[in-house]
Amino acid sequence: MLTHVIDHQLYLKLFEPRDAEALFQLVQANRNYLREWLPWVDGTRSVDDTKAFIEATSVQFTNNNGFTSGVYWNSTLCGMISFHAMDWSNKKTSLGYWLAKPYQGHGIMTRTCREILSYAFTQLGMHRVEIRAGLHNYRSRALPERLGFTFEGIARESEWLYDHYIDHAVYSMLFSDWINKNE
Repeated sequence: MLTHVIDHQLYLKLFEPRDAEALFQLVQANRNYLREWLPWVDGTRSVDDTKAFIEATSVQFTNNNGFTSGVYWNSTLCGMISFHAMDWSNKKTSLGYWLAKPYQGHGIMTRTCREILSYAFTQLGMHRVEIRAGLHNYRSRALPERLGFTFEGIARESEWLYDHYIDHAVYSMLFSDWINKNE
């Protein structure tokens, strides 16, 4: 079990097959809320679907091509954070996250992303981390803005979301930005 403690309330843990039931139940409880912006929700119909997802994230981690972990607040799974594919030759990656609705407003994802960014820049040697969010997903966009990411623009019709394309707001943080903000 690989875990990383952020503070006395918050830690990350790589998913294991035994986490499938808890993760599936969290998605189930937040299905309508998550579905508004996340295209994978309808494909998650059972614990077996969640187990397959966890197995895929394990392969991704083993192949050094990113990771996906659960976000635990007061020992309760409340969301997820991921480095999508790692572009090692260009030292860049993208960050994805979601938090169940009842856990929002406690600074959980802000603290989590700050920790993950520090890891990306100081441990992994990344040069660039990108966050993309649905253009009208203001709650998700607030996070990179709060953390000092640079808004780079709009990627038009960037993602197919069930029955329509949505535009993405594109944000980036460079290593030099991170150092300047954290000196």
